Amino acid sequence: MWLAAVLAVGDGAVLSHTSAVALWQFLRPIPGPIHVTVSGDGGRKRRRGLRLHRSRTLTPRDITRRHGIAVTIPARTIDDIRGEVEPYLFRRALRQAELAGHRVPHLGRVKRTRSDLELLFLRLCDDHGLPRPVVNHRVHGHRIDFYWPEQRLAVETDSWEYHRGSVAFEDDHARDLELRAHGITTRRYTGDQLEAAPEAVVADLGEALGADS
Repeated sequence: MWLAAVLAVGDGAVLSHTSAVALWQFLRPIPGPIHVTVSGDGGRKRRRGLRLHRSRTLTPRDITRRHGIAVTIPARTIDDIRGEVEPYLFRRALRQAELAGHRVPHLGRVKRTRSDLELLFLRLCDDHGLPRPVVNHRVHGHRIDFYWPEQRLAVETDSWEYHRGSVAFEDDHARDLELRAHGITTRRYTGDQLEAAPEAVVADLGEALGADS
């Protein structure tokens, strides 16, 4: 499929963007057209089922072969999908590229937003058949990221950007202690845990949800 798409475009064409990400196995294949990039800004016809990118910056240094298919190198592939996919998918692809030993921008340079963490956590619940919580719910005077009223379970998704420093650390734990006094269990997961160890998070969360069901 990918090889046929590259060959159909002709000489100098390379698999790129989300199609290249899938070929490198940094992400699962994303539904939609196959992405192919060619050097220059013209001279190729559009083809059904393909998304053709014309680039003036594509050089031989940006191209390699994988499984016999001309494809953009990992660093170029990651750069191409920046802003093209949801932020949590971009971070996941970047992490997988790092784990595979490729030279790409360090994951620590890419910041998460609160909305990124919210989307990531809710997608994790949906993908593993866990009940959806209420979001940004106020409980005993505290705004909780995710809350299951029946199970009296609160979950906070933490990131360094939003929980840095000793004051925030103490405030977080004081809030957890107060919620426990009201019979509410609190779980905390970092963004890295949600992305790198989702199975462990799901197992822990499932146990917490089932404990009081």
